[in-house]
Amino acid sequence: MTNKQLTTSILIADDDADDRLLIEQAFRECNLTSDLYFVEDGEELMDFLYQRTPYESAMRPSLILLDLNMPRKNGIQALREIKANEQFRQIPVVVLTTSTAEEDILRTYDLGVSSYISKPFDFSTLLDITTTIKKYWIDTVSLPDDSTR
Repeated sequence: MTNKQLTTSILIADDDADDRLLIEQAFRECNLTSDLYFVEDGEELMDFLYQRTPYESAMRPSLILLDLNMPRKNGIQALREIKANEQFRQIPVVVLTTSTAEEDILRTYDLGVSSYISKPFDFSTLLDITTTIKKYWIDTVSLPDDSTR
């Protein structure tokens, strides 16, 4: 465990309860100690970032994992809003979604996504992905301080 892990947090936006549980299990298996926060759609994601009810005491996340196919506000809409906001645009966003559509990949990179990953069909591959995310985004790169607003 690194000290960086103790000061970083990951916000995961995914409407599928099973996927949220599997992602959490995979991160725990790869010894991630960073705080994990979960929201179920793009509206909740933006409420978290803007610290609107019930997230008034939420800290700014170090990294966002974003599903594209969500109700109310989808991942593309949320990504567009995040990257258009001076306060949030420097937060790295990694798309983790079932879509492999070239148009989704191109659109998200055009909007400023940091990485695009297609969700795997098995837990072993998900564990490999979360381990890679942890190694790169948490253990290796320098991220903006999540306590600043």
